[in-house]
Amino acid sequence: MKKIKIFNDPIYGFITVRSPLVFKLIEHPYFQRLRRISQMGLSYLVYPGAHHTRFHHVLGCTYLMQMAIETLRSKHIEISEKEEEALIVAILLHDMGHGPFSHALEHSFLHKIRHEEVSLRFMEALNTEFNGELDLSIDIFKGVYHRVFMNQLVSSQLDMDRLDYLKRDSFYSGVAEGNINVERLITMLNVKDDKLVLEYKGIYSAEKFIMARRFMYWQVYLHKTGIVAEKVLVKILQRARELTSQGTELRCSQTLKVFLKEDIDREKFDQSKLDMFSRLDDYDVMSALKLWSNHDDSILSYLCNSVVNRKLPKIEMSNEAFAKEYIEDVKSNVRGKLGVKREDLDYFVYDGSVENKAYNPEKEAITILYKNGDQRDIVEASDSESISALSMTVRKYFLCYPKNLL
Repeated sequence: MKKIKIFNDPIYGFITVRSPLVFKLIEHPYFQRLRRISQMGLSYLVYPGAHHTRFHHVLGCTYLMQMAIETLRSKHIEISEKEEEALIVAILLHDMGHGPFSHALEHSFLHKIRHEEVSLRFMEALNTEFNGELDLSIDIFKGVYHRVFMNQLVSSQLDMDRLDYLKRDSFYSGVAEGNINVERLITMLNVKDDKLVLEYKGIYSAEKFIMARRFMYWQVYLHKTGIVAEKVLVKILQRARELTSQGTELRCSQTLKVFLKEDIDREKFDQSKLDMFSRLDDYDVMSALKLWSNHDDSILSYLCNSVVNRKLPKIEMSNEAFAKEYIEDVKSNVRGKLGVKREDLDYFVYDGSVENKAYNPEKEAITILYKNGDQRDIVEASDSESISALSMTVRKYFLCYPKNLL
């Protein structure tokens, strides 16, 4: 690379890439796949503008990491050029392990393997290809680098990942409550005792950040329509696997066909499966849904049409678990009115719960640094009682069933 590369971002403006290694990684097919992985799953069925991708997100994270490094250096925190490049690479590649529709299908293709673990597999494969140039980035990503604050810039409760996705998802969904002042937060970052802290002047911006997380989770990420859409998507893959195991040949891409036929766990997830996973994206799934919406199997076609044409099931939300008797009544109605077999009821009626904790003081707490050098957790430092309340887990329960029962 003989010159600086520039990406034009709708939120931050021009994002510059000065490192030849970083640009080579961006050009790699593993990374380019992120252009075809939606950032917010099926949230566009609720918020029509939410069509941005993981590619948008990680470039934004890279920009914020550059800003954070510049800020810390201005406060006499020593960061070498090698560490700078490693930090940027770590945040650039942190989301590579996401599968189609991001969190919606987290475990639908790889059995009990989280996307963070898949990201690490991708990074290790790239490290081999690039002759060990990602060694330091991998240590930072794994959180084992001896300079703790660098690990926290990539993964903590005030990392560049969270700062970008709140700002970006708020922008694309149009939900103004999620908009945060990332520039202010990053400008207030500092390092004390080798750990990332926030100067006291930034405490109100941090409070707004925690409040924004709460708003975004319950208003956007865990919106009831988004929940039911993603549950239907999971059911579609479940039905497709079941039919495939029974010998039914489903039309879809060869890549998707591999993951329908095989139950891939950690032991089976070798380099060949990693390469196959790198070719799996939203396009494989959505094109399959369009084909299957006309399939002879009534369950598969019903589920696919639910997503493709946004004819989603009814979803009830409650602060308390639904009574078993009520769920059984709903199932009985489904069997009676729709003629559904008992063994197929789980495709039409399903319940569960979702939860969120806007701030977790037990996990990488947000530490406020006072002018006299004292440090306190933001819950103790804040004069707002709501911050303490937001450190509690909120759980909600849902029940889904066909709308035509009403």
